[in-house]
Amino acid sequence: MADACDTAMIRVWDPLIRIGHWVLVAGFATAYLTEGEPQWLHSFAGYAVAVTVAIRFLWGFVGPRRARFSDFVTGPARVLSYLRDLATGRAERHVGHSPAGGGMTVALLFALALTALSGMATLAVEEGQGPLAGIVTAQSLPAWMAEEEDAYERGEHGEGGEAFAEIHEFAANATLLLILLHLVGVICASRTHGENLARSMITGRKRAEG
Repeated sequence: MADACDTAMIRVWDPLIRIGHWVLVAGFATAYLTEGEPQWLHSFAGYAVAVTVAIRFLWGFVGPRRARFSDFVTGPARVLSYLRDLATGRAERHVGHSPAGGGMTVALLFALALTALSGMATLAVEEGQGPLAGIVTAQSLPAWMAEEEDAYERGEHGEGGEAFAEIHEFAANATLLLILLHLVGVICASRTHGENLARSMITGRKRAEG
């Protein structure tokens, strides 16, 4: 019986995918909940997210089959079709990412990247610190952002980097919304297909097709 169960399970998610997934979970949760206090912890969590997103992006081109974007990135029509079928309990099971799961993966990577980059830009403009210090400055901002900094210099804002700070806050909240939608999708798909998708991201194994 044990051999039959082992045969029915296959390796789907490689260690880099699994570790990266949970690093992003911990990093975003830490950065979002700290809200900059203490700053060192908030920044460290943001850097962890930024590095992990960059690695995951590269892995999407050179990693194993299930990690590659070519395996799960589809058009909007397939995503919507899958969501309709999922709502009625008729969605096709996918060993790797489903069309909706693939779309969410891409959306989260972009949202996390924007959150991390805007946070680093805010730190560079306001404090002159971080990896973007000396690259992103008040003088290097585009015209619409420079207006924010000019207003700050006239005393109309309480702190510098206002434009980047607003982008950072928007991106963080958008990421949180995507995460909540992702959790709903994972729960629905797990129930529809009779498998624990969260556990598979820990073990790396899923039930084989058929």
